[in-house]
Amino acid sequence: MSTITDNAKDLPRLPIPPLKETCDRYLRSLQGLQSSAEHTNSVNAVNYFLQNEGPALDQKLRSYAQDKLSYIEEFWDESYLNYSDSVVLALNPFFILEDDPTPSRGSQLMRASSLIISSLGFVHDLRADILQPDNVRGIPLDMSQYKRLFGTSRIPTQNGCVMRTKSDSRHIIIARKSQFYWFDVIDDENRPLFTEQELHSNLKSIVEDADSNNTLDASGRSIGVLTTENRKIWSSNRDFLSRNTDNANNLDMIDQALFVVCLDDITPESTAQLCDNMLCGTSQVKDGIQVGTCTNRWYDKLQIIICENGAAGINFEHSGVDGHTVLRFAADIYTELVLLFAKSINPVAPTLFKSKISPYSKSAKGGPHPVPEGHSVPDTAPKRLEWTYSNEIKLGIRFAETRLSDLICQNEAQVLEFNKFGKLFITKHGFSPDAFVQMAFQAAYYNLYGRTECTYEPAMTKAFAHGRTEAIRTVSPEAVKFVQLFNSDAPPSEKIASLRAACDYHSKLSKDCSKGLGHDRHLYAMLRIADIENERDIKKDASHLSNGATQPPKVRPSLYSDPGYSTGTTDILSTSNCGNPALRLFGFASTSSNGFGIGYIIRDNSVSLCVSSKHRQTKRFIETISAYFVEVEQMLIKLHKEANKRSAYVEDEGDVYTSGFSFFDVPVDVQAERKKQVSNRNVGVTLEIDEY
Repeated sequence: MSTITDNAKDLPRLPIPPLKETCDRYLRSLQGLQSSAEHTNSVNAVNYFLQNEGPALDQKLRSYAQDKLSYIEEFWDESYLNYSDSVVLALNPFFILEDDPTPSRGSQLMRASSLIISSLGFVHDLRADILQPDNVRGIPLDMSQYKRLFGTSRIPTQNGCVMRTKSDSRHIIIARKSQFYWFDVIDDENRPLFTEQELHSNLKSIVEDADSNNTLDASGRSIGVLTTENRKIWSSNRDFLSRNTDNANNLDMIDQALFVVCLDDITPESTAQLCDNMLCGTSQVKDGIQVGTCTNRWYDKLQIIICENGAAGINFEHSGVDGHTVLRFAADIYTELVLLFAKSINPVAPTLFKSKISPYSKSAKGGPHPVPEGHSVPDTAPKRLEWTYSNEIKLGIRFAETRLSDLICQNEAQVLEFNKFGKLFITKHGFSPDAFVQMAFQAAYYNLYGRTECTYEPAMTKAFAHGRTEAIRTVSPEAVKFVQLFNSDAPPSEKIASLRAACDYHSKLSKDCSKGLGHDRHLYAMLRIADIENERDIKKDASHLSNGATQPPKVRPSLYSDPGYSTGTTDILSTSNCGNPALRLFGFASTSSNGFGIGYIIRDNSVSLCVSSKHRQTKRFIETISAYFVEVEQMLIKLHKEANKRSAYVEDEGDVYTSGFSFFDVPVDVQAERKKQVSNRNVGVTLEIDEY
């Protein structure tokens, strides 16, 4: 019998679509992104591919996948782990949690204590194999990622990164003013060692110690800022650190921790600043010294971040887990907070929540347990990690902080919390909520720039063994027709009819992608097969060359050599729907230098967006989206009154499989990265869980 976290063998394999269907979908996704001449060239390239290299590559992929649970998994993972630039902005996304409903937990340390205790209950249930399995409408989802959520760290090397997990980790790391502390939090049977009040006492002593010991500037203390560096630079700095035994032990202590808790000395002045703090920290220089929260991080691990006013969020290392996995974790601990609050009002009140609470959560029993004879005694007193700084490390910290500050200065986030309508209004008028909001992005962008651009949205494929995501390419011929018509003087009835056609197609496409019937993953896997073969041939040919002769570069298959492939995989609008009552906002940076990163949440009566860019007209973009929402609302109300009827929408698979989070799809200038590292692979994302 399989365990909850090892249920992959009970799930079907991700299908590899027929090659011709994949190519047809690919060409359709390019229609709205190319001129007529460009599209003709892409059609010719695809036809040549189908008649020449394509079938052979497709067959090699199918042969490769015969003994694999997922044909994309290894390529997916390598693409994350071989990504060489800073993970800040480029890879790590963030969630902002809703506030704790209990008024007394508004302060930083009470909120932190509450979140840690709830998290430990989740850890217990996960390791005891009693965590409620994920499912969508009764269909079980792959649970294997949960094994990489806790006790896991991304370790840089000179040739990519590796993921290491300590499955019996018992301690956590607390970061305060760029200093790190640790103590054990669970026993040998994964039961929490603390009550909430006891944990609060530990955190208070850490804050007092860190604040009183805050005499060194960032260039002499902030080891965590090294995790923001280029992979090879961070690898070299780790080697320098590890030459000292105490430093090496400190690195192991952080790598093996369950997770990191960052206690920031900041109260964000706006929602946008709150998003910035959760995404990359703040960069504030005082007398030439970095005093912002950007140095109070360890980006290679799961981080829970709490501001001075109790505002809390999660920034997570994305290589090993998708957003859905972290979202489930966030939803469960939030559920417990709500239940605890409800019990404080009425101890016998029934619950409407679907999630079962851990028997070791604070809203159940919780608290320390006696240590059985023969078991190791936990070390529950907090201890500061003391580092030895060589000159190389001091310089490394200084340079890392400067480069990080540059990255932060290049990024901006803007927030739209639209409260005029939400899911209920959208479905009342017969639209898929996700498709409706996706078309808002298209209409707003076209309104500003007069064109459509490559757009990415993830569809969950975790109904398959080791499933990740498939890419939904929002720009369809129907979407292009809609945005053009919407910006014309056509009557409202025609605009809404065109919107409905675009939404209907988007819903169908989303449903197909959730079944593994998209085109991105199939084409990317074949490209990886071709690249690996080319690398092998180049090495083989080089062994026969002499007298300084060089081998001419191998030519990529026609489909990938055509500019259309880059056009169709460079995401100008990178979007993701992550609706859940536990979240107030979530977001991520743009995956291209001239694009937008859009994280959105569709609630019953509101739509929330966090939009990031490298200083494009971000504020104007969200204002245009808001204006579009108002205009469409007025059209729908008017037409509804004229028709005097209700057009109800029933949520289908195209909706439930798009609520999650996916990020690193192949963009982020990976085309150039592939040329340097032909043996890469790729990791994806997302999922949707029951709304509690």
